[in-house]
Amino acid sequence: MCNRIGYLGFINPMIYILFIYWYPIKQNKSFFLIIAFLLGFTIDIFSDTLAFHTAATTTIAFLRPSIMRFCFGVNYDFQNFKLSNVPRLQQITYLAFLVFIHHTVFFLLEVFSFANYILILKKILVVSIVSLVLCILFSSLFSVKKE
Repeated sequence: MCNRIGYLGFINPMIYILFIYWYPIKQNKSFFLIIAFLLGFTIDIFSDTLAFHTAATTTIAFLRPSIMRFCFGVNYDFQNFKLSNVPRLQQITYLAFLVFIHHTVFFLLEVFSFANYILILKKILVVSIVSLVLCILFSSLFSVKKE
């Protein structure tokens, strides 16, 4: 699995993290975990990976409330909280945590050896930065403009 495909070969499927980012906050959390699992499982089936996407997607879906509480503080617990109402820097921080945690789990499972820790760190950093930039571009493309 640890062949020299290159870092850019993993970027296309990594944009699905935006689903976790955009999923409504006050929805049923159990249903959200099931949907995240099925999303990762579907991507694993079509990309022929051994449940790497499933594990990474389910992990960030499970950790999402903690990440949101860290990024947004007590504002996250209020009923009228909307992601579009928080400052852009907090949104990018939240997205960066999701991307970084996802890629860390994904590449640790892919390489599955700490003997190649430099390779793992390179992949995590390069693909996280490129995925974050692409996610920011997509999210700004599809965001609602405030007047």
